[in-house]
Amino acid sequence: MTEVQAISSDGRSEADRHSGAQASGSEIGAAGPPTHAAGPGDEVRVLTPRRIIPLAVIVSGFIAFFAFDLDSYVTFESLKQNREWLLLQVAEHRVATVLAFIAIYAAIAAFSVPGATVASITGGFLFGLWFGTAWNVIAATTGATLLFLAARTVFGDILHKKAGPWLHKLEEGFQENAFNYLLALRLVPAFPFFVVNLVPAFLNVRLRTFVVTTFFGIIPGAFVYTSVGAGLGSVFDSGEEFSASSILTPEIVAAMLGLVALSLLPVAYRMVRARK
Repeated sequence: MTEVQAISSDGRSEADRHSGAQASGSEIGAAGPPTHAAGPGDEVRVLTPRRIIPLAVIVSGFIAFFAFDLDSYVTFESLKQNREWLLLQVAEHRVATVLAFIAIYAAIAAFSVPGATVASITGGFLFGLWFGTAWNVIAATTGATLLFLAARTVFGDILHKKAGPWLHKLEEGFQENAFNYLLALRLVPAFPFFVVNLVPAFLNVRLRTFVVTTFFGIIPGAFVYTSVGAGLGSVFDSGEEFSASSILTPEIVAAMLGLVALSLLPVAYRMVRARK
């Protein structure tokens, strides 16, 4: 009786071992071949709808802006010709006008088409200094954030796969002081607005950091342009020619550079402390 039990036990052990071997084979088969470096065939996989749609929307919007001659509406001459109708819309449909203005300005920033300066001055002309500054900042931040998210979705992973170690080193160095660097870039319009929207996306800057630095960094510049717009009515009434190139006077530029220096003080302090 003991021998039968032993044989039966051995038999079950063999069956268990056999089924275990089959299970292991199934797991290996399910796991598939070993991973390998991305090749030409893997490049197609990144062209998913999630990446293509944002890119297609931005490119289509940029082309449509010029194809439908929309740039002719984003001028000071157009503002002068339509100012009575625009002011009437603000008086009778203020909320709707504000929402429409924010949407149009955000689209200008998101599609990176010309007109941001005209839009900022228009905000001051239509809504006054304080409300105009608020709507300008909200609209520009919204448009910049949309472009930032689209660029990160479309190009972020692809760029990191294609680039070498230099990008990762640059990314690490930038992220150590991302808040101060971005704030400095926003305070002085030394670089095109769309460039400052795209570079952080490629360097994997956090969304919250991007939004906060954009919102607060553009306030001084928005205030300057909005204040010009708030007094634009008297310029139109006098019949004088208006040019946006005269806005950034040496005094204003010097004040902005002072703000930049203040924003970079923490970075300089950390660098000096690190050397010690």
